[in-house]
Amino acid sequence: MLESLSGDRIDQNKPRHDGITYIIDKFQGLDKENFETISSYIDMVKIYSAFPLLLKEESLIKRIDFYHSLNVLVSTGSTLTEYAIRENVFEKFVESSKRLGFDLIEISENSIHLTLEEKKKIIKILNAHDIRAQWKIGKKDPRRQLSVEETVRKMSEILEISQEKIILEANLGYNVGIYDEKGDIKWNLLSAITSKVSPNSIIFEAPLEIQQAVLIAEFGQRVNLGEIRLENVLSVESQRRGFLSKASFSITPVRKGPEGSPATKFIHYIIRNKHPIDQSELMYVTNLPRRTVQASIEELKQQGLIIEKNSLDDTRKKVYNLVKNEWI
Repeated sequence: MLESLSGDRIDQNKPRHDGITYIIDKFQGLDKENFETISSYIDMVKIYSAFPLLLKEESLIKRIDFYHSLNVLVSTGSTLTEYAIRENVFEKFVESSKRLGFDLIEISENSIHLTLEEKKKIIKILNAHDIRAQWKIGKKDPRRQLSVEETVRKMSEILEISQEKIILEANLGYNVGIYDEKGDIKWNLLSAITSKVSPNSIIFEAPLEIQQAVLIAEFGQRVNLGEIRLENVLSVESQRRGFLSKASFSITPVRKGPEGSPATKFIHYIIRNKHPIDQSELMYVTNLPRRTVQASIEELKQQGLIIEKNSLDDTRKKVYNLVKNEWI
C-alpha cells in the first residue's frame, strides 16, 4: 500500500547508471540488520583512507564479502592509491586489492601529478586485473583549489579515456570544490562546470544534508551523490522520490532567470538570444554605456547564468554564453 504513494525511481535496480548513492566506511559500528534493510539504496561503499592497511586481512575480506552479498560495490580511497603510485608499487597494490575483493580503485591527484600517458597506463593495469578505476578531480586543501578551466580540462581528459563517472572532490564539504566556506554551493562555479561536463557524468561529493537536498532539487533524482552518511541514505532516497526533508526547507530557490536592474535583465535577454557575443557587440546592440554593460555581465556571472571564455576568432576578446540548465 505504501509503495503506491512513492514516485517512480530512475534505475530502480542495481547496478544503476543514474541516481547513484555511495557512502564512506570509517569502520564505525556497523548494524548489519539495518544495513541490509537500506542496502538496495546504496550503490557503493568506499573504505576510508588507509584503514585497509590497519586491519587483519580476514576482517577486511569478511567486511567486503558482506557488502558483496548485498550487491554493493566496494572501493578503496585515493589516499592509498596515491601512496602506491608515489612508492612505485601500484601494480602490486592493484593485485592485492583484487585479491581482497575490491571492485574499484579511487584515483586522485591531490598530492601527485599524473600525465595523460600515466593515466592511460593506470587504466591498462586496472583492466588487466579486471578492476575498475574511479577517478576523483579536485584538491582537499582550500588553499590549492583548481580553477574552473583546470577542473573542466581534467574531467574532459578522464572522460576521453574512461567510461566511469568522475567524483568531484568536496573533502568535508567546506571551502572545497563547488562549496564555499559555509558549505553553500557556488552556483557560478557549478554552472560553469556543468555547462561543459554533463552532470550525469559526475558523482558530487555532498557530505552535508543541505548540499544533498540542493543538488537533488537542482538536478532531480538522477543526480549522483557521494560521501553520504549511512544515517542519511533514506533521507536522500526520499528526496529523490519527491519527499522533502528537513534540510530541504532551508534551500534558497535556484535562480533560473536574471535578477537585478532592467539593464541586467536586458543584457541577459540579448545573450540568451545571440550567443556567443562579446562586450562590444552588447554595447552596440543595447546602446548602453560600457560601465553598465560590464556591471551587468559581472552580476549575471555571479548569478551563475552566463559564462565567460576566450573568443575562437580572436583570443584577445572575451565572449559570453548562456549557461545551459538542461542535461547535456
